[in-house]
Amino acid sequence: MPQQQQSQPVPVPPNSSQTSQIPDEENPPEEDESIAPEKFVLNPLESERNIKVGNYYWHRGKYRAAASRYERATRFNPSSPEAFYKLGEAEEKLKNKEAARLAFQKVMQIAPDSKLASEAKKKINSKS
Repeated sequence: MPQQQQSQPVPVPPNSSQTSQIPDEENPPEEDESIAPEKFVLNPLESERNIKVGNYYWHRGKYRAAASRYERATRFNPSSPEAFYKLGEAEEKLKNKEAARLAFQKVMQIAPDSKLASEAKKKINSKS
């Protein structure tokens, strides 16, 4: 006759809902995705799309919306002189002189030999 194995009791882990109620370093609280800051990764196509949408708003005189889109474009592609130049123009329209100056300086830093850089330099010098 084969011997029967005795079954040993299996330890039951504590109720997971009880342990997850107290946030700590090992168990951080869940974060609401709708309020989490947006993460921007290099995406030149998304940058171009935001520039085009910004241009749409620009031509309709909605400069705050245009500036917002150009700002997003700079986040998706921080090496886009076009996005920074257009952001500078939108900030000029909104009377944000310091923000416009910073955007134009960034254009000159990114692409110093470009036509946009010479235009940005003219705009900075005319505001001084």
